[in-house]
Amino acid sequence: MNREIQLTADGSHTLFIPEMDEHYHSINGAIQESRHVFIEAGLNQLEKDSLRILEIGFGTGLNAFLTLQETIGHLHKTIEYYSIELYPLELSVIHELNYGELTSAEHKDLFYALHKAEWDTNVKINNNFTIHKIKGDSNTCLLPCNIDLVFFDAFAPDKQPEMWSQFIFNKLCSLTNEGGILTTYCAKGAVRRMMKEAGYSVERIPGPPGKREMLRARKAV
Repeated sequence: MNREIQLTADGSHTLFIPEMDEHYHSINGAIQESRHVFIEAGLNQLEKDSLRILEIGFGTGLNAFLTLQETIGHLHKTIEYYSIELYPLELSVIHELNYGELTSAEHKDLFYALHKAEWDTNVKINNNFTIHKIKGDSNTCLLPCNIDLVFFDAFAPDKQPEMWSQFIFNKLCSLTNEGGILTTYCAKGAVRRMMKEAGYSVERIPGPPGKREMLRARKAV
């Protein structure tokens, strides 16, 4: 698929796929959206020092990079980060994205390290953060268990409906620890009902800039 780099409202880049008429992030601010949906509404809601995170949709690596930054300077905070992606981006595209310059210029080499990490194996990025990128389809491949936090960042339901099914939410809930959280930018009623059917307690919370609501789900203790 052809991908075009575009500037969003907060000055950060996103990618646009003309064939799908779909952006990787909100045009109202890519970094703002990722921080709001996945860091503030997800990561910052868990008090454990040791976390296992599963991301559906590695994409540009922005969510992983922001999560990695949260461990820097925290001696006892460790994260095992699993991310699944069926269509990895070329490094030539990655090197054009401005996330490192905008969020943590002194650590932008870590952004590239995430993308250069070998697939389907554990790769230690620093003393606090290990990534395991899974190349495949989350509907069919083996996913890790004992997950504390799920970043559900697939393309929108009307663009990629096979990623928003009762099957996948049942699967994710079964892999999530009690008290674990799933966050997504989506707020559709059908998605909320599928999450509830899977066994999550689901709430609508304020969304990122340009979006009124999003969903946060928690597995009951």
